[in-house]
Amino acid sequence: MNLKLMQISKLDLALLLQLIGLVLAVLADPYIQTKHRKLLLFIAALAFGLIVQNHVEYYLDKEKNDVLFRTIVSIIGYSIRPVLIVLLLETVNTEKKRTVFWGLAGFNTVIYLSALFSNAVFSISADNRFLRGPLGYSCHFLCAILLGALMQESYSRYRKVRGVDAAIPLLNVIAVVAANIADWTETGIEPVSYLTVTVVSSCLFYYLWLHLHFSREHEQAIEAEQRIQIMISQIQPHFLYNTLSTIQALCRIDPEKAFETTEKFGTYLRMNIDSLNQASLIPFRQELEHTKTYADIEMMRFPYIHMSYDIREEQFELPALSVQPIVENAIRHGVRGQYNGRVRVKTNSDEEDYIVTVEDNGRGFFPESVNTLDESHIGIRNVRERIEMFCGGSMTIESNPGMGTTVTIRIPKGDKNL
Repeated sequence: MNLKLMQISKLDLALLLQLIGLVLAVLADPYIQTKHRKLLLFIAALAFGLIVQNHVEYYLDKEKNDVLFRTIVSIIGYSIRPVLIVLLLETVNTEKKRTVFWGLAGFNTVIYLSALFSNAVFSISADNRFLRGPLGYSCHFLCAILLGALMQESYSRYRKVRGVDAAIPLLNVIAVVAANIADWTETGIEPVSYLTVTVVSSCLFYYLWLHLHFSREHEQAIEAEQRIQIMISQIQPHFLYNTLSTIQALCRIDPEKAFETTEKFGTYLRMNIDSLNQASLIPFRQELEHTKTYADIEMMRFPYIHMSYDIREEQFELPALSVQPIVENAIRHGVRGQYNGRVRVKTNSDEEDYIVTVEDNGRGFFPESVNTLDESHIGIRNVRERIEMFCGGSMTIESNPGMGTTVTIRIPKGDKNL
């Protein structure tokens, strides 16, 4: 065997490093599901097999070895390519059945196996030349169909992709087509074909593309979980029980006020439940209405609590349940049980931000305790995280025991808040 023909080139090393990087990334990816991980590892193994097949075929072509062996190696190469595309289809959407596509890939293998006893697809001449038959482009036509299906499936599965995200599947298909053309027009390629190089790179790019969507889906799941945690933290069992007890007592002494409280309580519950579906920003006026509804219920139960509002800016948006949890925290853990307890909500703006301030003259606390596992501050932590995540804003807390608390929310002025 001519060792010079079988030596590893710089290109081979680059391709191997890509595949190793792909395998390590897939194994370490915390967002990827087990079924996706298995598919991508199988894809990497087949891509490596395609590199080896190219080397063996190149060696057999130069060395004029056994015709039968070269025929078998060529059949393997033509059989792997459609299978790789079908596996990528499986990766994009694991829920769909691919019976037709797997059937076409299997039929392609059967067609190329006929080269063992027929010249219909290809043959190897006595002087070791590759001769394409009338069905010699079957694999190419099938791959074109599968690539079209892959691109359609990619955009169908992730319909909201924009910018660079939307370009990756299309660029991969264009690269594969260009590589095929390059292989047809250029002879003497050593030893890995343009198509194999493109297939290996496309597998890596497709994984990166899928990873972006896997991580976004994970973030969306976390956001949904946060919204549920917020709602649960706002609708505490003791609050429900105490409000219903208040309504029950009012039914005897002041039925009209009991009716008003029941109506406000129903509105409060509806707003909390609606917040679960609020993935985007909402108008400040909507959040203020929710806050006032909650505060009115608390003031009916505790008449010594006083709420005031100084609203100078309201034409901006912010995440749902941003102000109401701060006011609830101020009432429940600040001024409740304190004579002449006061809570004030203010809004204004400067050149860069809209500013929402919630002040109280309550018991106060050490701001560092917000970062602990104390359940009394879970609402504040959630508000801070969502303001930072959804609109790039910030939240600061000024407080000391016995000195009251001031919470300041800053919402940057931008395209959504003009």
